[in-house]
Amino acid sequence: MSEPGSPTLDQLQIFLAVVEEGSFAAAGRRLNRAVSVISYGVSNLEAQLGLTLFTREGTKKPVLTKEGEAILADARVVAAGLAGLRARAKGLLEGLEAEVSLAVDVMLPAERLAQVLRGFASEFPTVPLRLHVEALGAVAALVLDGNAGLGIAGPVAAGIEGLDRVEAGSVLLVPVAAPDHPLARATKLKPGAGRDHIQLVLTDRSPLTQGRDFAVQSPHTWRLADLGAKHALLREGIGWGNMPLPMIEGDLVAGTLVRLAMPDDTGGPFRFSAIHRADAAPGPATSWLLERFVTLGLGQDR
Repeated sequence: MSEPGSPTLDQLQIFLAVVEEGSFAAAGRRLNRAVSVISYGVSNLEAQLGLTLFTREGTKKPVLTKEGEAILADARVVAAGLAGLRARAKGLLEGLEAEVSLAVDVMLPAERLAQVLRGFASEFPTVPLRLHVEALGAVAALVLDGNAGLGIAGPVAAGIEGLDRVEAGSVLLVPVAAPDHPLARATKLKPGAGRDHIQLVLTDRSPLTQGRDFAVQSPHTWRLADLGAKHALLREGIGWGNMPLPMIEGDLVAGTLVRLAMPDDTGGPFRFSAIHRADAAPGPATSWLLERFVTLGLGQDR
């Protein structure tokens, strides 16, 4: 038994046009080719594969054989791959980035991030995206090191040289604890009440904020690099801490966390900035992301 040959892309496109248009004549009109050329292309494809792809006798329209049905899915994959390759090449010729790397602060609301990235996927379908989620100075560190072209950073980025910054909205941080925590059970909290209990605090994986604390009241701290772990420990009643309101609204409704009415409330707006290196102008796709984060963030602040 001889091995099948290698069909050309042109033969596959002719085959798909016949299937999708329903006739050789309609395929010819779509591809601007004579019917004889379409018929010749299909015959050559069948010869290359050693298979009959259409039943032509006894029917006005070509009908796929079982073999033709089996080949159809593979032909579509090849055609889609070619279309993707051409779209990627076109984007690169037009100056689009080969890849976009984005670093966001862990406090950024997930819905806001998802809304921006949904739009990005639709606007730039050929541009791959690499996403980093970090806390505190680690976002700025990734941008400064060139490992991220764009960062959505918290307030710590304001004092770091070498970065261009644009305000990009905020999220409200609120102090919370589990309902059985002493701070949650107290009828009225006194100033400094948080100092007597473990405070769960996010820690920085970069050296940019080494030795600095943000909104830390208690000398008894557990430091975590993961906001999800902090959330879980708070629900278990291990300490108290500040959390972004959108992340724990469900807990407040369900009663699994309680918002603490602390006289010296350590919460408040956590402000974001869109940052990039001052010596590296963002490309078209990165610029689109920057503008979208700014517009959406400032819009939600109003």
